[in-house]
Amino acid sequence: MTRPETRLVLTSATLLFTELLLIRWIPAQLVYVGFFNNFVLIASFLGIGVGILLSRRRPDIGPWVGSIPLLALVALVFSNQLNAWIPVQRGGEVFLGFSEGRQVEVDVAVLGGVVLLVTAAMAGFALPLGPLLASMPPLRAYSFDILGSIAGVAGFAALSALDTPPLVWFALLAALLLVQTERRRPTLATALGFAALGAVIGLAVLDQVRGDLYSPYYRITVYTPENGAQAIAVNGIPHQAMWPVAQRNPTMEPYYDEVYKLLPGKRFDRALIIGAGSGTDTAVALSHDVGSVRAVEIDPEIQRIGVARHPDQPYADPRVAVTIDDGRNFLRRTTDRFDLVIFAQTDSLTLVTTTANLRLESFLFTEEAFAAARDHLAPGGVFVLYNYYREQWLVDRYSRMLDDVFGRPPLIRSFPGHAVASVVIASGQPVAAIDPAPSGWSRPSAATVAAAPRPTTDDWPLPYLRDPGVKPQYVVALTLLLVFALVLVAGSARYARVPAGSFSLHFFVLGAAFLLLETRSLVTFSLLFGTTWYVNALVIAAILASVLLAIAVQSRWRAPRAFSYAGLFGTLALAFLLPPAVLLVDPPALRYLLASAIAFAPIFFANLVFTGSFRETREADAAFASNILGAMCGGVLEYAALVIGYQDLVLVVAALYVLAWLFARTRWLADRALAT
Repeated sequence: MTRPETRLVLTSATLLFTELLLIRWIPAQLVYVGFFNNFVLIASFLGIGVGILLSRRRPDIGPWVGSIPLLALVALVFSNQLNAWIPVQRGGEVFLGFSEGRQVEVDVAVLGGVVLLVTAAMAGFALPLGPLLASMPPLRAYSFDILGSIAGVAGFAALSALDTPPLVWFALLAALLLVQTERRRPTLATALGFAALGAVIGLAVLDQVRGDLYSPYYRITVYTPENGAQAIAVNGIPHQAMWPVAQRNPTMEPYYDEVYKLLPGKRFDRALIIGAGSGTDTAVALSHDVGSVRAVEIDPEIQRIGVARHPDQPYADPRVAVTIDDGRNFLRRTTDRFDLVIFAQTDSLTLVTTTANLRLESFLFTEEAFAAARDHLAPGGVFVLYNYYREQWLVDRYSRMLDDVFGRPPLIRSFPGHAVASVVIASGQPVAAIDPAPSGWSRPSAATVAAAPRPTTDDWPLPYLRDPGVKPQYVVALTLLLVFALVLVAGSARYARVPAGSFSLHFFVLGAAFLLLETRSLVTFSLLFGTTWYVNALVIAAILASVLLAIAVQSRWRAPRAFSYAGLFGTLALAFLLPPAVLLVDPPALRYLLASAIAFAPIFFANLVFTGSFRETREADAAFASNILGAMCGGVLEYAALVIGYQDLVLVVAALYVLAWLFARTRWLADRALAT
């Protein structure tokens, strides 16, 4: 029989791997789930906590039972998969990339089914976790749990780096479950579990026949619409077209040429295009005799499609240099100056983190990012944004931000006669000198600029949210989710005959606080090093490594509670007083060291607090379940950043740790009273 330590590592690796798989795979098929970005994460935490509780009653059931709800989940997702034009929901929030004229119909039943089935699948996969945690000393169990989690993160990161499809992901999940299977006489339930797992892989095979590609960010489909152009859809949404420039109908996508028409006599020797995609922006620039183009694209697969399929072959032109990177990070690293800087259609249609509500382009549309673009303009340079902005308030917001950065409102060119109105926004010295505005262009009035929605900043990088706040549909959904969780946890605890006193408010609050602390670290590193999948993977791995370090310290030297809490509150105060923008220093190695010290020091001390309490617990499984369920509530509290920003989230974290300390102190005093 496999040693408990090995089984614990395998179980934890399976749980983390499955969590990341579902977070990545489901929004790629049901794009609207991506706009409820942490619901899958919350459901995963809920499922793990419920699985630990249920294992007290049924410790003999293996993790393969999770395959049955997983099959139902996969069937539900595939049967509702989006592969057509999806419309945009108007109002206080913009989902760029959707077609105009209809409304996004978030299927509430499907979204609820996804949450329910993710919870059930994760509960099944987590069933072995409770007995394994209880089978050895708490800190030893926790260390092997973290080792497994690191392995799960590393495994999925490796698959992402290799651009593997979901078929490979589900096959590896099957392998992990097979390795955990005890060699005993098979039961009917075991057979059903593995039959369900086989059906999941069969569905993945059928899906793979369509030929979709999977980059680290998207499900990508290359297709040929009726107009004959090669086109790219991401997550089922038409995203980019690859027209030959000579045959392109300028009335279809008029924004590409407008800056060259605005300044017909100006020569652009060096251009920077952020969001270069499959190459059409670059091809248009070359057709207007731009001397050289630095094309920056975050998605390597989309850029490779452009290399292989764009009819003008812009990436083969010797005047073009390609960089695969986050646009904001490129602006931070480069020392070059450009005559033309274009933020092309950089609406990503995807959220890159499991928490934090960050999209790939979130830090590209802040006042600090616009200032960085300005600082990379050569004398007489021009900065241009264009996209299908759809909402006037979004255009007004960018106008206000550019007025702040450049000292004068930009020129704006709109095309309201199109089915989807496109907008070009231009700033810079030559643009400011144009007065009055030429035909078709306008400059917003001072009153329009003053009345525009608040600018987005690196602390509140939410350009598509009109005003700080949580939209009513999210409030309703989160409330229903919490009610569902409460009923499910109470029912599971009753079924498993878990004593009421086993639930720990102390560990619950620690879980909520740590999730918010992790969110803050992800935001910090996304700003400093780029909002990319590998930065997030490295940050998660580093967080787990800091947990191991805290376990090692507690194992060899029992850190006094006063020391742990003093270090925690001291480092939280430092993180609050030194916002991430202060750490934007060079060289990058120094920036990394400073960011690591400030971001990971609170995480280290938070884990000293947790491991100090966990070491003394008499019921490791109940304490761990309480912590996981607290993390679920932390995922709900994370929406507070939509109101207060990410810097003030540190204050919420500090308040939660004060509450955890109070709960722990109450328990310590009670134990002391019993002892005397």
